[in-house]
Amino acid sequence: MVCENTRYSFLSMAIISLHQVDKQFQHLWALQRVDLAIQENTIFGLLGPNGAGKTTLLRIITSIFAPDHGQFLYKGKPISKTNRPAIGYLPEERGLYKKMKVGEQLIYLAQLNGLSYQNAKQNTLYWLKKLGIEAREHQQIEQLSKGLQQIVQFIATVIHDPEIVILDEPFSGFDPINADLIKNEILEMKKNGKTIIISTHRMESVETLCEDIALLNKGNIVLKGNKNEIKKSYSKQQYIVRGIGEVGSLNFATIISQKKEDLVQTICIKLHENEKLNSVLQALIQQDFQIQFVEEQLPSIHDIFIEKINEHV
Repeated sequence: MVCENTRYSFLSMAIISLHQVDKQFQHLWALQRVDLAIQENTIFGLLGPNGAGKTTLLRIITSIFAPDHGQFLYKGKPISKTNRPAIGYLPEERGLYKKMKVGEQLIYLAQLNGLSYQNAKQNTLYWLKKLGIEAREHQQIEQLSKGLQQIVQFIATVIHDPEIVILDEPFSGFDPINADLIKNEILEMKKNGKTIIISTHRMESVETLCEDIALLNKGNIVLKGNKNEIKKSYSKQQYIVRGIGEVGSLNFATIISQKKEDLVQTICIKLHENEKLNSVLQALIQQDFQIQFVEEQLPSIHDIFIEKINEHV
């Protein structure tokens, strides 16, 4: 099953769209008939187990690979040399020159993406200071810790102010402090109108950052759409209800768990098939239960991920 969303209609203008994209390596299909549209100014999560085809898809978007069949479009047109710098790419396999100094390397990479020396220098100093590593400007890359090298690689990805930022496992190797630092930068880029694509195994990052997602498995997209709408479509009809009073048996739902702290009682209920939440709430009120809080307990993206992958084993 593919969860569709009207935002993914190819009739609407997407900043990135892939139409029936195939990619094969010898006898292995890395991607098969991939249709995908990514809207402008969103944080998009690309998910999937190892070998699902995520990196291949990103390399097609960044023009490292060409599709064997189908089309990749940037703003409705094929990508060209002139607009290729609009995409910044942080690969999973980091690739810095170990003997070069931090500042020299960032200036060099910025110039490769079209900046003048003066602008490259200015942007380098800005980002080093912004991320708190200006003191490392004249150090060689090999002298830095893995985490600091990751930060330099991130700066190299965004230093030329790309319109689209693609991050393949951006939190790999980071401690919690630096992971939060990068998360905050991602949110700021979104606020400033950027489109960010994140490929990651860290489901907590998807939950907190991504608006739309696509799940790849064995080269096929098995799920795509708005994250919150997908979670609602996988609803288990479970609710958390909190209030004051005692709760007896319920005819319309099963009580899964029950906890009491002082006078406040919290219950988790699962509706019986074809029953409505209002029926349960009315039954609780009739038991003199004073309802203070009601919230649906939606499945996590992690749970949905596991369920979908197991369907296609």
